[in-house]
Amino acid sequence: MSKCAVWRKLGRLFVPGQYEWMRTHAQNPLPESLGSGFYRVHFAGRDKDNRARGGSFVFDINQPQKILELCERPTLDLGSLGAFDDAGVMPSALIDFRGSKYLYYTGWSRTVDVPFAFHIGLSVSTDDGKTYARASRAPVLGRNHFDPYVTAAPYVLEENGKLRMWYTSCTKWVRPEGEGRPKHYYTVKHATSHDGFDWECSDHLCLNYEDEEYALARPVVWKENGRYVMWFTFRGGTESYRVGIATSVDGITWQRQPQSLGIDVGPDDWDDEMICYAHPIFSDGNCYALYNGNGYGETGIGLAVFE
Repeated sequence: MSKCAVWRKLGRLFVPGQYEWMRTHAQNPLPESLGSGFYRVHFAGRDKDNRARGGSFVFDINQPQKILELCERPTLDLGSLGAFDDAGVMPSALIDFRGSKYLYYTGWSRTVDVPFAFHIGLSVSTDDGKTYARASRAPVLGRNHFDPYVTAAPYVLEENGKLRMWYTSCTKWVRPEGEGRPKHYYTVKHATSHDGFDWECSDHLCLNYEDEEYALARPVVWKENGRYVMWFTFRGGTESYRVGIATSVDGITWQRQPQSLGIDVGPDDWDDEMICYAHPIFSDGNCYALYNGNGYGETGIGLAVFE
């Protein structure tokens, strides 16, 4: 899919608002295959106080106009008061590992001097995804020597019994002149683990900032024809989010492609400003993309097919 040329939008797949805990947003769509073309899509919905919780719905890729199942209660709720995830949780990566399902998520807490604090948590299911429980009240990848500010948006693959994670790491905050909010600079990094709990990091950046960029986030990685392919969300200057592509032979050193993914904004008003947080679905020889539009998922989740 690194040679994407033409995408056809199939419309908005899901719009939040059915319950108080997801009054707005269906951010960061994460598909889980249930077989026979059915998918459970995990996402983060927000309540009236802008606190995010994990939710999910089920749809048929061959008949995407109808949502078949929608959870009534959060699949992943807020952390305990004072914990790293007491103000929001956002599902980000799901992997079957050692007989359980490992759901990695971004937890956030409220801050004073900077707009947010994000760190990576883990929730585990031992009943095939019916329920999830936190592996720890602490992050599995929080602040450390190589990531002193923010860790977020993990994506995890298993290779030869070892787990590899690509994640967003903040490299600096910049305080503007006057009364403006501090500006974050974050990009994609790589870590490894033997058990999914303890992660080895480094100072290596998988993606370097280009031009006026300051935000490279939500990496999604898979192997294709012997190489790694990454979709990631980026923005710089005054431009809103778009989705980029990078390739790698080892998953560590990446080459960004000159073209973006190719799903453009509009013409509908729900995604006429930004395209972000895209995740592929490969089904029956076709490639689909789940993605968010305006407001970082505030307007719901869209679906497109590569033709």
